Amino acid sequence: MPRAVYLLALGIFAMVTSEFVVAGLMPQMAEGLDATIPEIGYLITAFAAAMAFGGPFLTVALLKMRQKSALLVLFGIFLAGNVLAALAPDYRTMLVARVITGIASQAFFGVSISLCAQLTRPEVRGRALAVALNGLMLGTLLGLPLSTVIGEHLGWRAAFWAITGLTVLAALATLAGVPRMERADDGGDLRQELGAFRNPRLWLTLTTSTFVIGATFSAFSYLNPILTEVSGFSTGTVPLLLIAYGAATVIGNTVVGRFADKHTIPVLLIGLLLNLAFLAGFAVFAQLGVAAVVLMMGIGLVGVTMNPALVTRVQRTGNARPLVNTVHSSFITLGIIIATSVGGPAIDTFGLRAPLWIGAALAALGLVTLLPDLKRLRNGRTAPATAVVEQSSPAETTASASASPSASASPSALAPTSASAAKETSRA
Repeated sequence: MPRAVYLLALGIFAMVTSEFVVAGLMPQMAEGLDATIPEIGYLITAFAAAMAFGGPFLTVALLKMRQKSALLVLFGIFLAGNVLAALAPDYRTMLVARVITGIASQAFFGVSISLCAQLTRPEVRGRALAVALNGLMLGTLLGLPLSTVIGEHLGWRAAFWAITGLTVLAALATLAGVPRMERADDGGDLRQELGAFRNPRLWLTLTTSTFVIGATFSAFSYLNPILTEVSGFSTGTVPLLLIAYGAATVIGNTVVGRFADKHTIPVLLIGLLLNLAFLAGFAVFAQLGVAAVVLMMGIGLVGVTMNPALVTRVQRTGNARPLVNTVHSSFITLGIIIATSVGGPAIDTFGLRAPLWIGAALAALGLVTLLPDLKRLRNGRTAPATAVVEQSSPAETTASASASPSASASPSALAPTSASAAKETSRA
């Protein structure tokens, strides 16, 4: 596995830690910014909305740049937003800071995933994506509790300064360890990038990701009150349970990455079926402590851990370029927004088990979006497991294959050939 893939994971870890930091420091930030707890909660919503709707536009603005250069620019924007958050004198300034960091982090995810695809051979791409996306899982497992501890002992501003330091470290590591990928002559063309979105199958594929992640976050967003008020665990026990949940996501992500390349659709089918069962079971047996923990861990194993398979499916249906990957991340974030915005009112009306039933319903909708691919798989019309579909059209795919049957190249500037990637990696 190229060293650069692990460095991309470090950058994602820094971004995700910043995304989650507010959730662990709501009382301290409310006091420091003279705001209410609900207003601090809106900072989380603002970050997610900025990711979903602003990230793709920033990615478009960077299409002409080499991917490494784009990453460094995004580090700079994210760093500026994070410093602004650490220094924020009032709520409005903090809100602006969260919007800036949200937009930058979403574009960073898209460019990172695209670069990860270019750095690795097609047959190990799923595993490489799992390594990079472990930055997301570790952000949940380590980033959130560590930033919370720092904020509780040294003040919430110290948590943002710690993330600032982590961002600088990740940027320097990227500068030193990520190879400089060459651009092709036709790279960065917006019309070519947008061509992938003319494929109706891509939109259905993106919708699957919304439902998969939305189903999981319907439960995850409300685990704390469910575990304390329904399952009967003490508030001191919940952090330990959340760490266990985070560990389950790391394990599940690694396992899914092993099978994402050759068994993409079966992995998603099994994952959604299990998640549906775990969510429904959690809703029914939440009052039983042991059962609640087992079912919660099950959700951790098969929920967000579907990401490597989701990314692989999107890249094969569309392409592996930054804009498709960023829009995919926006659809994932849209799932989080749906889960949290629907879950809150549902709790007021139906109680704390409601988000679990909502998650089960979203998982069922995710299964529905898989039906066309399952039909193609059954009829034997799916593409080979190791096929590379980084080209934006069938014509490009045919041209690339006829030019070099053994290559896994794309004519895009943002998708250089595997041989070129290997050459650049060796130079680094």
